[in-house]
Amino acid sequence: MSMGVAREPDADGRAPGGTSTDRRQPSWAARVIRRTPLTIGLVLALLVVGASTGSLLAPASRQPWYPEIATGLPALAEGHWWSLFTAIFFLDRPIVYLVLLPLVVGGIGWGEWRFGSLRTAGIFIAGHLVGVLGGAGVLALVSRTGWPWAERLATELDVGPSCGALAVLVFAIATLPAPWRLRARIAVGTWAGVSLLYLGQLHDLEHAISVLVALLASGWLPAFRRPAGRPTQREWRLIGLAGLITVGAVQVFDLIVPFDGPLGSNDPTASLVDVAVDVVVILVIANGIRQGYRLAWLAAILLGAYNLAAAALGFAILPLLVDAGVLSGPGDVLGLLIAPTILWIGMMLLLIFGRGAWRVRLRASRRKLDAQPLTRQELIERLRRHGGDTISWMTSWDANTRIAAAGDGAIAYQAHAGVAIMLGDPIVPDGTRAQALSDFERIAQQAGLIPCVFSASGASAAARPAGWRSVIVAEDTIVDLPGLAFTGKAWGAVRTAMNRAAREGVEFRMVRLAEEPWNVLAQVRAISEQWTGDKGLPEMRFTLGTVEEALDPEVRVGIAVDGEGNLHGVTSWLPVYGPADPETGAAQVAGWTLDLMRRRDGGFGPVMEFLIAASAQHFSEEGYAFVSLSGAPLVRPEQADAGPVDLVLERIGGLIEPLYGFKSLHRFKQKFNPRHESLHLLYRDEGDLPRIGIALTRAYLPDASLRDLVASATAAGKER
Repeated sequence: MSMGVAREPDADGRAPGGTSTDRRQPSWAARVIRRTPLTIGLVLALLVVGASTGSLLAPASRQPWYPEIATGLPALAEGHWWSLFTAIFFLDRPIVYLVLLPLVVGGIGWGEWRFGSLRTAGIFIAGHLVGVLGGAGVLALVSRTGWPWAERLATELDVGPSCGALAVLVFAIATLPAPWRLRARIAVGTWAGVSLLYLGQLHDLEHAISVLVALLASGWLPAFRRPAGRPTQREWRLIGLAGLITVGAVQVFDLIVPFDGPLGSNDPTASLVDVAVDVVVILVIANGIRQGYRLAWLAAILLGAYNLAAAALGFAILPLLVDAGVLSGPGDVLGLLIAPTILWIGMMLLLIFGRGAWRVRLRASRRKLDAQPLTRQELIERLRRHGGDTISWMTSWDANTRIAAAGDGAIAYQAHAGVAIMLGDPIVPDGTRAQALSDFERIAQQAGLIPCVFSASGASAAARPAGWRSVIVAEDTIVDLPGLAFTGKAWGAVRTAMNRAAREGVEFRMVRLAEEPWNVLAQVRAISEQWTGDKGLPEMRFTLGTVEEALDPEVRVGIAVDGEGNLHGVTSWLPVYGPADPETGAAQVAGWTLDLMRRRDGGFGPVMEFLIAASAQHFSEEGYAFVSLSGAPLVRPEQADAGPVDLVLERIGGLIEPLYGFKSLHRFKQKFNPRHESLHLLYRDEGDLPRIGIALTRAYLPDASLRDLVASATAAGKER
């Protein structure tokens, strides 16, 4: 992600380089018009021609001039070469305008936006000619064999720009990042193939040829070629799910719609019971196929074997039914047998070749990540050996599952809503960060979980697995301690708080909370419970600790106490282990991360400013390098580019912002003049975002009920 550096305009009102800052930027509509003239021109031409010839209201094929402008084998045989171009500007029936215009706008418009008008026009014309001439050539060859379908199509004509629009769409798909490129190609190819097999009209044949050639060309031409690679476990599962849904939908189509395609005709004579069984089984196992369950894969294999056996039986008895006079000929049901059989054969091959993607056990208790589990103490020992980031100590909290990674390293994650959320950077030796993240992806997918990493550093974002996305979700706020002095205008609010504390007799103490007398601990708990009760939701977890985590002997706690022993506020600080020392091979505590922040209602006003400043001063005197004020959860820096994931995270943050005040907390920390380091969410692709959003909500609010969340949403609406 890159960001430009703002520069002051010159004295004459011009920006550096001579561009006037007063010049208005073109509107969105103006940019669209400037970049898509071909698309706009074609849409206008279709509408004008349709209105002037009456084809907007009545089928063009009924007009006497239709054979002169339509293309097809008869037109080419009669030498109507101009029909290759005139057919582009006509549509056969009024309803086709509603279907085709979105394809023209979406396919050609997208391609023109990406490639420019000239290249898009070339792809469009080439795709149109390949589809029309290819269809005519196929029919000229096969119609001589006596194939009834080919003989029928050899006499038909067609109009429209759909072949060219589909070709442009396929080339635009080639520019998508993985894995969306593969998914979109499969979707377009499946649509073209099913249309040809089941509908089998002239335009379906032309579409299939145009799409096939465009898929091959966009994967072969150097300007569009991208590394293909093998499908991942996740892609096998998604393709399997899409295949099952397609087969089920086609079988319902068989049941209710007659067709006459290249494989034969079909009157709606399919058995309702057979189709119902297939559809019900597909609905039951579809989610299991998506999650990689072994049992769902086995059920799909058995269902496919059943359908292939039924088709084989149908082919065996078909001649007997014809001889007995039950059927007038095999063409009555041939399409009903052959077309679904082809789909089931393809489905079975997919399940067999990708069988390694379906190994997840059905029982949730057995779906742990296939890695060596670690105790809390073992993880802490590895943290002390290799060092970590500013939130690595949070991985020692009880809610996390800890596993070994990259040899003697460690990672921690929480599983919510089918998502494995890894917290922070992997705790691993230098040079093995990428290996640890790749291992996490692999073992999470094997367990049927969606992997993601929350609050990862920039180093982990750079080492993320190939194809993963990264987005900034927070900024770690860090105060460097060497030479710390609260002087200058920037520290005015902090000095005021410390001076006022001295006047009012409020003292600072750095303690280990577990060693404090019971009356101090009782006051800490009372302040925390009061704060939680005012929020209306349970205490947040995940990257936010509670009093229980502050009781850890390794955690330092700063408290503000007056002369009468009254506690006014409390902050807890988590140890941050720096890189391992090359000589000793062990990491030392390099700094501290702020976690718990609680203040008493009606107590000393600027107690938080006082506690944080006094703690930083204390750690500076002890020789530590920095303190991290931590990143406010789900707060993205304003200057960061917005992407699709930001919509999900902003919805989560907006849901609980009125109750927890993340943004105001982030603004508060700027009083301490910190430097910032970005924290990232790492995820596979945008298809995981809805589930990740749910998982993050559950991670931060594991004890919140649906009623609590509804109440918070209502509060958020009132706040706005």
